[in-house]
Amino acid sequence: MKKLLSLYGLKWNPFAPGVPLEALHVTPRVESFSWRVENLAREGGFGLVTGEPGTGKSVTLRLVVERLSALREVQVGLLTRPQARLADFYRELGDLFGVPLVPHNRWAGAKALRERWQTHIDAALLRPVLVVDEAQEMLPTVLNELRLLSSTRLDSHLLLTVVLAGDGRLLEKLRQEELLPLHSRVRVRLMLERATPAELCEVLAHAVARAGAPKLMTPELVAALSEHAAGNLRTMMTMAGELLAAGAEREAAELDEKLFFEVFAEPGSVPRKAAVGRGRRS
Repeated sequence: MKKLLSLYGLKWNPFAPGVPLEALHVTPRVESFSWRVENLAREGGFGLVTGEPGTGKSVTLRLVVERLSALREVQVGLLTRPQARLADFYRELGDLFGVPLVPHNRWAGAKALRERWQTHIDAALLRPVLVVDEAQEMLPTVLNELRLLSSTRLDSHLLLTVVLAGDGRLLEKLRQEELLPLHSRVRVRLMLERATPAELCEVLAHAVARAGAPKLMTPELVAALSEHAAGNLRTMMTMAGELLAAGAEREAAELDEKLFFEVFAEPGSVPRKAAVGRGRRS
């Protein structure tokens, strides 16, 4: 990794999943969603991010969590096991918000959590925030329990802000009759779609510039990656990471379209430029 970074003058691998937040490309829609969630934290309620795998849901959550964490006295909890059943769900909530819970006594657990959240609201005037990635894995019983936990006084007083993120299965699940009460309480939404080639080019340019090597890729390679990624950010970054490793292995001065076709050409196929050249000679 050190060789790879020094070879191209990079501060970090611009195509790795864990790049610094400053390296993330923030679109106006994502910025607007983050701003709305910040305001939601002052009132409570549910936010929702949906989209196909690889379209940027987890990146959006990283940006939201960073924005919320910058606010004074905001407590943000990240649920790590969305697939858990009710007992483990309560255990994790207790751990996240510092409340010792006895999972088999859910009445006492709910009472203790609500009291802790109300104490936080009284002190900070902001709701605690629970963020759940891969929320399509959550059981309907757990989602309904979360809905019931998050409000009091006949649903007129909201104690918690919840941001759920998931793929199309989450939307389908929320449209089920038993979860319609939760679906109707979603106040802030963001639906992520496949990116256009131009948008993907912009993401790549931002990534390499932030990493300190704006000339890392030729314009032709950037265009090739954006066209072959099928609008999927994760696919594009994975391909770019493979090219970066291949370029470092060969100690190439830059990453270009020729390297792209060498790395991703199917066995036995002829690279596009070579095929065009042969056609002209014939």
